[in-house]
Amino acid sequence: MLTGGCLCGGVRWELSEAPLGAHYCHCTRCQRRSGTAASASARVKPESFRIVQGDELVRSYQPEDGWAKLFCSVCGSAIYSRAPDGSQIGVRMGGFDSDPGVRPDAHIHVATAAAWEPLPDDGLRRYERGFE
Repeated sequence: MLTGGCLCGGVRWELSEAPLGAHYCHCTRCQRRSGTAASASARVKPESFRIVQGDELVRSYQPEDGWAKLFCSVCGSAIYSRAPDGSQIGVRMGGFDSDPGVRPDAHIHVATAAAWEPLPDDGLRRYERGFE
Protein backbone atom coordinates (compact mmCIF):
# COMPACT_ATOMS: atom_id res chain seq x y z
CA MET A 1 0.00 0.00 0.00
CA LEU A 2 1.28 3.46 -0.87
CA THR A 3 0.74 6.42 1.44
CA GLY A 4 1.24 10.15 1.31
CA GLY A 5 0.17 13.48 2.62
CA CYS A 6 0.45 17.24 2.61
CA LEU A 7 3.28 19.46 3.87
CA CYS A 8 1.81 20.12 7.32
CA GLY A 9 0.79 16.48 7.84
CA GLY A 10 -2.85 17.35 8.43
CA VAL A 11 -4.05 15.42 5.39
CA ARG A 12 -2.99 11.82 4.90
CA TRP A 13 -4.03 9.47 2.11
CA GLU A 14 -3.43 5.94 0.89
CA LEU A 15 -3.63 3.96 -2.33
CA SER A 16 -4.82 0.36 -2.25
CA GLU A 17 -3.49 -0.27 -5.79
CA ALA A 18 -0.35 0.81 -7.63
CA PRO A 19 -0.63 3.90 -9.87
CA LEU A 20 -1.56 3.25 -13.49
CA GLY A 21 1.11 5.61 -14.81
CA ALA A 22 2.37 9.16 -14.51
CA HIS A 23 2.96 12.30 -16.59
CA TYR A 24 4.08 15.92 -16.49
CA CYS A 25 1.38 18.53 -17.13
CA HIS A 26 2.44 21.90 -18.56
CA CYS A 27 -0.98 23.61 -18.58
CA THR A 28 -1.20 27.14 -17.22
CA ARG A 29 -3.44 25.99 -14.36
CA CYS A 30 -0.80 23.55 -13.12
CA GLN A 31 1.86 26.22 -13.52
CA ARG A 32 -0.10 28.69 -11.42
CA ARG A 33 -1.15 26.12 -8.83
CA SER A 34 2.34 24.70 -8.36
CA GLY A 35 4.49 27.75 -9.08
CA THR A 36 6.59 25.57 -11.40
CA ALA A 37 6.78 24.86 -15.12
CA ALA A 38 5.05 21.48 -14.81
CA SER A 39 3.17 19.32 -12.35
CA ALA A 40 4.05 15.62 -11.99
CA SER A 41 1.00 13.46 -11.37
CA ALA A 42 0.37 9.76 -10.95
CA ARG A 43 -2.80 8.43 -12.54
CA VAL A 44 -4.75 6.24 -10.12
CA LYS A 45 -8.07 4.44 -10.05
CA PRO A 46 -10.52 6.59 -8.06
CA GLU A 47 -11.67 3.62 -6.02
CA SER A 48 -8.07 2.95 -4.89
CA PHE A 49 -7.54 6.45 -3.43
CA ARG A 50 -8.71 7.24 0.11
CA ILE A 51 -8.20 10.16 2.48
CA VAL A 52 -7.45 8.54 5.86
CA GLN A 53 -6.86 11.70 7.92
CA GLY A 54 -7.83 15.34 7.61
CA ASP A 55 -10.73 15.06 5.18
CA GLU A 56 -12.20 18.16 6.84
CA LEU A 57 -9.06 20.11 5.79
CA VAL A 58 -9.40 19.31 2.09
CA ARG A 59 -10.73 22.11 -0.07
CA SER A 60 -11.51 22.11 -3.76
CA TYR A 61 -11.29 24.56 -6.61
CA GLN A 62 -13.48 23.56 -9.55
CA PRO A 63 -12.66 25.41 -12.76
CA GLU A 64 -15.57 25.81 -15.15
CA ASP A 65 -14.10 23.56 -17.81
CA GLY A 66 -11.49 21.45 -16.03
CA TRP A 67 -10.51 19.03 -13.34
CA ALA A 68 -11.21 19.82 -9.69
CA LYS A 69 -8.05 20.76 -7.78
CA LEU A 70 -8.02 19.45 -4.20
CA PHE A 71 -5.62 20.87 -1.64
CA CYS A 72 -4.93 21.21 2.08
CA SER A 73 -6.59 24.32 3.52
CA VAL A 74 -3.87 24.67 6.17
CA CYS A 75 -0.60 24.45 4.20
CA GLY A 76 -1.91 24.82 0.63
CA SER A 77 -0.33 21.60 -0.63
CA ALA A 78 -1.82 20.29 -3.86
CA ILE A 79 -3.02 16.77 -3.09
CA TYR A 80 -4.85 15.53 -6.17
CA SER A 81 -7.07 16.46 -9.07
CA ARG A 82 -10.31 14.80 -10.19
CA ALA A 83 -11.90 14.56 -13.63
CA PRO A 84 -15.31 16.28 -13.88
CA ASP A 85 -17.06 12.91 -14.19
CA GLY A 86 -15.03 11.39 -11.31
CA SER A 87 -13.57 8.69 -13.56
CA GLN A 88 -9.93 9.67 -13.07
CA ILE A 89 -7.68 11.00 -10.33
CA GLY A 90 -4.20 12.49 -10.60
CA VAL A 91 -2.23 12.34 -7.34
CA ARG A 92 0.65 14.81 -7.03
CA MET A 93 3.84 12.77 -7.04
CA GLY A 94 5.53 15.04 -4.51
CA GLY A 95 3.01 13.91 -1.89
CA PHE A 96 4.06 10.24 -1.83
CA ASP A 97 5.90 9.06 1.29
CA SER A 98 8.03 6.65 -0.76
CA ASP A 99 8.79 5.74 -4.35
CA PRO A 100 5.42 5.18 -6.06
CA GLY A 101 7.03 2.78 -8.54
CA VAL A 102 6.02 4.73 -11.65
CA ARG A 103 7.82 7.38 -13.65
CA PRO A 104 6.30 10.05 -15.88
CA ASP A 105 6.13 8.76 -19.45
CA ALA A 106 4.70 11.82 -21.21
CA HIS A 107 4.44 15.60 -21.25
CA ILE A 108 0.90 16.94 -21.77
CA HIS A 109 -0.31 20.45 -22.64
CA VAL A 110 3.06 21.31 -24.16
CA ALA A 111 1.35 24.01 -26.27
CA THR A 112 1.21 26.10 -23.09
CA ALA A 113 4.60 25.11 -21.66
CA ALA A 114 6.40 27.88 -19.78
CA ALA A 115 8.72 29.88 -22.03
CA TRP A 116 11.15 30.39 -19.16
CA GLU A 117 11.88 26.66 -18.74
CA PRO A 118 12.47 24.71 -21.95
CA LEU A 119 11.02 21.22 -22.17
CA PRO A 120 13.72 18.66 -21.42
CA ASP A 121 15.10 16.50 -24.20
CA ASP A 122 14.13 13.33 -22.31
CA GLY A 123 12.56 11.27 -25.10
CA LEU A 124 9.12 11.17 -23.45
CA ARG A 125 5.98 11.41 -25.58
CA ARG A 126 4.60 14.93 -26.00
CA TYR A 127 1.01 16.03 -26.49
CA GLU A 128 -0.06 19.54 -27.50
CA ARG A 129 -3.08 19.33 -25.17
CA GLY A 130 -4.11 16.43 -22.98
CA PHE A 131 -3.64 12.84 -24.04
CA GLU A 132 -4.84 12.98 -27.63
